[in-house]
Amino acid sequence: MKTDSELAFAIHLTEIQDGYTVSSYPDELEWIGTGRSAFVFRIVGTDRVIKKFFPSHRHLAAIEGSIYEQLSPFTTYAKQYEYGADYLVIEYIEGQTLFECLISGTLITDDVIQTVDQALAEARSVGLNPSDIHLRNILLTPTGTRIIDVARFRQTDPCTQWDDLKRAYQYFYAKPFFPKRFSESFLNTIADVYKGRLFESMRKTG
Repeated sequence: MKTDSELAFAIHLTEIQDGYTVSSYPDELEWIGTGRSAFVFRIVGTDRVIKKFFPSHRHLAAIEGSIYEQLSPFTTYAKQYEYGADYLVIEYIEGQTLFECLISGTLITDDVIQTVDQALAEARSVGLNPSDIHLRNILLTPTGTRIIDVARFRQTDPCTQWDDLKRAYQYFYAKPFFPKRFSESFLNTIADVYKGRLFESMRKTG
């Protein structure tokens, strides 16, 4: 049986016009996701995934791998098993992202918000600066709330993204009359509007 590092090495990527694609990978892997900087494969029959970075982003493996090492005492974050020059091996977490919860109508309770707040405080306690916290890297699982994708936790610039999400939760989502289910296209539109900083005044007055 191949080791995790051998499986990661056997994933081959090819550059195409608008980025990269997977040209081949071992039968022991299941391709389960594509992100902004990496492809994700589950190791079949295990609770582990390999995050294989694009050649243009391979430097992020060492950065994110060392961040996961700093976060290893804190159980809200995904467990890391190992990392190499262009890959991570981390825990496979079964659950719904908050983005998926908003599409399916799964209720997001205040306990989720408090758990994320506590986890971010734990990250700060070991010298990190949690950044890029969004609906797709927070998961609801049968055993609680988990956080994945910590590559930007050493970013030095301030990031208000989580604070903005909390304000939206408090001002809108938590209200009894506010809908709890939305279409994916609507949520993507809101994300595009947010990137335009339409909520700047809310942050200043909130």
